[in-house]
Amino acid sequence: MSTTNTRTRILEVATELVAGSPDGDISTRAVCEAAQVGAPALYRHFGDKEGLLSAVVDHGFERYLATKRERDESTDPVEDLRRGWDSHVEFAVRNPNLYRLMNSPAMRTPPAAALESHRILTRDLERAAAQGRIRVAPELAAQMIMSASVGVALMLVARPATFDDADVSRRVRDAVHASILTPDAAPVEPGVAEPGATEVPSAAARLSALLREAQGPGLSTAEAALMKEWLDRVANARPGE
Repeated sequence: MSTTNTRTRILEVATELVAGSPDGDISTRAVCEAAQVGAPALYRHFGDKEGLLSAVVDHGFERYLATKRERDESTDPVEDLRRGWDSHVEFAVRNPNLYRLMNSPAMRTPPAAALESHRILTRDLERAAAQGRIRVAPELAAQMIMSASVGVALMLVARPATFDDADVSRRVRDAVHASILTPDAAPVEPGVAEPGATEVPSAAARLSALLREAQGPGLSTAEAALMKEWLDRVANARPGE
């Protein structure tokens, strides 16, 4: 068996064992036995158990990210944000052990796939900001959406008996989006904000996104960075600050 085939075989077996494990954990011994390789081969390719699990996470999320990379961006970034949330949660529900592993605090470094997923989300928010449709800077909005969507997904896969409402993800999605999107982009619950309260932050977020896309026309790199910092500060300010 070639070196490449050995690595692929170990990775495929480990992925299958993770998916079928009652608690999502696997042993390197079980992987070696199922892959019919010796322990030295596993450690040569992956370093240790954590290295193997990190590779399993990246391998699994490659399938997830493939759909995002291949998608055609619509002219409506807000709809893309909704679909992105839903596909994220659907992936978690279909792959509960892999998803828990992906978000395990025991992992020392975030998998590359997680970072790419975050960049894709931020890009959708930048497109929405350029249309004047979000209240805060894209970077903050991405953190809010990612935190909420991961939280919902983890509860659905880790505590299905408690979180048994299939509609909970959509409800949380719409609530989070309402706090990020402008009123014309998403319905806002009564009392969330006054009708004109989001105009200045939204305008600041839009100008920041346009400035980023245009690479700061007429400004030096330092001036563009400073301007973006000011605009993001205005965009992220809470009412009354």
